[in-house]
Amino acid sequence: MSGKRETMKPAADVESASFEDLQKRLAKIVEQLEGGDLPLERSLALFEEGVRLARAAEERLARAERRVEELLAVDSRGVATTREIAT
Repeated sequence: MSGKRETMKPAADVESASFEDLQKRLAKIVEQLEGGDLPLERSLALFEEGVRLARAAEERLARAERRVEELLAVDSRGVATTREIAT
C-alpha cells in the first residue's frame, strides 16, 4: 500500500460522484482499515469518510428503488403510470 491518501472529502465530490465511484472508494477504505497498520487518527478519518459515502450510496439506491417502483406502478385500470421524479 502506498502512502498516498486518497479521499473524497468535500460534500460536493460525494454528490457529484457516481454510485460506482462511491463503491470503489468505500472498497479502498475498507481495505485500508482492514490492514490495521494506520494510526488511530487516520483510521477514524477514514471511518468517518466511509460512513458519509455509505449514506450517500444508500440514498442513491433508495432513490433508484423508488423510481423503479414508480415505473412499474399501474393504476386501478391496469394502465402503467409514471411521473417525473425530482433528482
